[in-house]
Formats: sequence, C-alpha cells, structure tokens
Amino acid sequence: MDDAISIEDLTILLAEPSATQRRIIINHLNEMGIDKVDGVASGEEAMLVMDARPPDLVASAMYFDDMTGSDLVTRMRETGSLADIPFMLVSSEQHPHNLEPIRQAGVIAILPKPFHVDALRTALENTVGLVAPRPLEFNYSDVEDVHVLIVDDSPLSRRFLRTAFTQMGLERISEATTGTDALELLSQTEFDIVVTDYNMPEMDGHALVEYIRREPTLSHIPVLMVTCEQDEARLSAVRQAGVSALCDKPFNMGTIRDHLARLMDGH
Repeated sequence: MDDAISIEDLTILLAEPSATQRRIIINHLNEMGIDKVDGVASGEEAMLVMDARPPDLVASAMYFDDMTGSDLVTRMRETGSLADIPFMLVSSEQHPHNLEPIRQAGVIAILPKPFHVDALRTALENTVGLVAPRPLEFNYSDVEDVHVLIVDDSPLSRRFLRTAFTQMGLERISEATTGTDALELLSQTEFDIVVTDYNMPEMDGHALVEYIRREPTLSHIPVLMVTCEQDEARLSAVRQAGVSALCDKPFNMGTIRDHLARLMDGH
C-alpha cells in the first residue's frame, strides 16, 4: 500500500453476530468515508472471507455461536496469510481475565459497546500506522543498526511487536520468553533497548528492570514496558525501579513510535 493512505482507503471485515449492531457500526464507518466493509455473523464466516479477501482490519465482537473473539484472533495469528492483519475488539466485555488473551494477541484497540466515534477513528488511524507505517528516525543512531530485545512469554504478543517494529524500519530484533532468558541474552549480546512485558514466569518485568538498573554494564539501556498490567501499585513499583517508559496493551502506534524515538535519543 501507498504510504499516503488514509482511513478512507481501508478495507474492513466486521465480525458481529447482531445484525442491528453490524448496521450501526457500518453506518459509523460509512459516515467516516469508509465504504469497503464486509459484514459477517460468525467466526467461521470471518475466516472464510479472510481466506478469500484478506482485509486491512478485522473488527470483531467477543462472543459468537461458534467461537469467541479470542479464538478468532488466535486462529488468525496461527495462519500465515492472516497472521499480521490488525485486529480490533468491539465488546461490552470488561472482565480482565477474559480480555487478557485478546490484549496479548496484539490488538490495536478494545472498544466498549456502545463506543465513542472518536475512539473508533483513533483505532482506524492506528490501523493506518500498521498498514502503511512511517519509518522511525533517530537523531544519533541509524534505525537499521538499533538492536532491540523483546521480552514476553506470549508468542502472539512477541510476533505482533516484532511485526510492528519491523514495519517501523527496525531490523535487528531478538526475543526472550522470560526475564531469565533475557538476562542470558543481555550477558552475551549488546542491545540498544529492551521492550518487556510485566507478567512473565520465572522473572517478571519488574525484577528484570531492577536487575538491569543494578548491573553496571546494563544500567544505561532504556527499558520500555508494554503491558496489560493495570495494578497501579505494581506499575508504581516498576517506575521506582527505573523503567524508562510504560505503554499499555493494546498500544497506539504513534505513542510507541514517540517512546522509541525519545528513548533512543537519550530523553
């Protein structure tokens, strides 16, 4: 796609079991100038349509008769031709336990029902940032030379982050599934920035940040935490431990671009 695309150019697959809700959402999209929208009522229909015509974005409800939104995005991420399609959840579901798999899969937005149109527009603009991203530019480093370490126990989350970073022009990307694995890599290889989750087995993100800040050979490395963690006490402890920046999952492409540029330029 051309770098100059806008939200009006997006092709969208709307998976929503309620015909009324489909009409409402499609009407909102039409009012924004988006007319390339396919509507389906089930997860299996969504998979069939995507196999035939991969969209730029899937906007999905949480619950269908045949599967959940979590099942749908997981199947997408496990299907090579569909794995990198941006996914947005539109649901009244609020329970953190039920939303966790969706967040970890790398969704661009979770919109409540009923949602505010401005939130929908922001999610669509975030989609454009994934479909036709602007390359990162650093003042003191060549983007292609920057070595990033992604630390996350969720393979879906790691894949989403790797895809997003690659589309921004970052080429040297390594991965670790736990804080313990990250420490082994950090002892062997020089990294320019660490991007980590909070909740991981063996050693969580908080402990990883503490270790990096205590170790003289590592303490200079910026650490960006991209996490679903909502407990403010835990996040406050991470800030005190010396994390360089915090970013929610799902993250906004513009926000994470700004964080990366600021941290790599020493701010």
